Amino acid sequence: MYVQELEPVADSLGLSALVATLPLVIVLVLLGGVRMKAHRAGLVGLLSASLVAWLAYGMPVGQTLSSAAQGAVFGLFPILWIVVNALWVYRMTVRTRHFDVLRRSFGRLSDDPRIQALVVAFCFGALLEALAGFGAPVAICSVMLVALGFDPVRAAVVALVANTAPVAFGAMGTPVVTLAQVTGLPLDSVASVVGRQTPLLALVVPLVLVGLVDGRRGLRETWVPALVCGVAFAAAQFAASNYVSAQLADIGASLAGAAALVAVPHARRPAAEPVRAAVLTGVRSEDLDQEDPRPEVVRAYAPYALIVVIFSIAQIPAVKDWLAHATRTYDWPFLDVVTPEGKPVGGNVLTLPLVSTGGTLVLLAGLCTAVVLGVHARVAVEEWAATVRELRFAILTVTSVLALAYVMNLSGQAATIGHFVAAAGAGLAFLSPVLGWFGVAVSGSDTSANALFGALQVSAAHESGLSPELLAAANSSGGVLGKMISPQNLTIACAAVGLAGREGDLLRKVLPWSAGLLLIMCLIVLGQSSPVLDWMLP
Repeated sequence: MYVQELEPVADSLGLSALVATLPLVIVLVLLGGVRMKAHRAGLVGLLSASLVAWLAYGMPVGQTLSSAAQGAVFGLFPILWIVVNALWVYRMTVRTRHFDVLRRSFGRLSDDPRIQALVVAFCFGALLEALAGFGAPVAICSVMLVALGFDPVRAAVVALVANTAPVAFGAMGTPVVTLAQVTGLPLDSVASVVGRQTPLLALVVPLVLVGLVDGRRGLRETWVPALVCGVAFAAAQFAASNYVSAQLADIGASLAGAAALVAVPHARRPAAEPVRAAVLTGVRSEDLDQEDPRPEVVRAYAPYALIVVIFSIAQIPAVKDWLAHATRTYDWPFLDVVTPEGKPVGGNVLTLPLVSTGGTLVLLAGLCTAVVLGVHARVAVEEWAATVRELRFAILTVTSVLALAYVMNLSGQAATIGHFVAAAGAGLAFLSPVLGWFGVAVSGSDTSANALFGALQVSAAHESGLSPELLAAANSSGGVLGKMISPQNLTIACAAVGLAGREGDLLRKVLPWSAGLLLIMCLIVLGQSSPVLDWMLP
């Protein structure tokens, strides 16, 4: 049995916290300073966390390695199981050219570039974030906007800023699922609080986007459809995350936002020629005017409809209970950890929701998609294997970061830092989103930031008397605003629109928006921790 200690270094909480932060500092310096590849930085961080656990905290080598192994397993299943299958569905639509059909369909919804930015970057980008995440929305939406005639720089900035509100529930809820796992908090509780924070961003972001596309004129002339789109998105995200399923939050929000936008008569009016001339400064794709048969358009939308239907059926109580029968629980080998109070930690047990997990449901939707799109079985398998190859470095990054997080959490390092940080008292509520923002800014992933800092936020909350669910959620909600300035996303955006080497230009354009929206989120969390806004919490 290994008993966690809070002050293993010279019986000093401060010195122990200093040592415990070394793995995090090393990862952040390697990512942000040395510009080391994320998967390599994650492995170095894992090694340093293991050494701290063994040498400073006295955790037996066997239990240290076992902790890391459990984190890696959780990274593979269910986290990457979701990502791989979701991206596989997208790759099949590209292979059959139904993605081009979908792009042309969006282009015909409106010829106003400000509305096109909302449809493509905000609504469709949110759907892509819901299905795949991990940079896919930025790359795909940037390319689509350039094809519609947007200047490459403007297209990249719009795609980066739009990729905020849906991130916390991206990849079928992967960030909040990870947050619940590493903190030990119920998923429904964490998702509920996040669903009362990020929808407030959704009210603002569409207005920011039309301003980015066409300045004050764009805001003055299209604020009504932008606001309607934001309100519908926010309402659906709130409702789904609180009363339906975290996995469906972004899917429902993106569809609701798009439906509301299309329903506004103002959004379907032809754009004035001066607006198009001022905004569409790029080269418009020649195939946009190509007419697609209605059956092909229906098939282009089918993969996303299938995912919505399958996930909705899986939430029916009777079906949900039936799927849960396949869930398996195991005592993780070579791991016997108790808290300083002598209570066994949740990490001693591994739960595998084999069928009910989002990745398996997306796999089922993918199989149905292959049938609907007419993808041969051999081609479908080839695309799945190609998806794994494409994500190989992301797989290594996620597994190493989660292994690092599990070692820090189970050895007691996260608890030590949490007790030390709790000295900030009430100010911790204001600062908690900043920690998540910083984590995503350097790692490029809300999932990784939640794995790194989620348990720390909960430990600090317990010590300071604040709500653990509030600070855990604040880590994820603040983190979404760091994604637009992360080197990973900036590089993806530049590569997608042919601006390689101009990441610094994009950073200067999006940093003020990232910082401004972060300040708003910090004030929201501070208000929710006080009588001013505590009525918003469940």
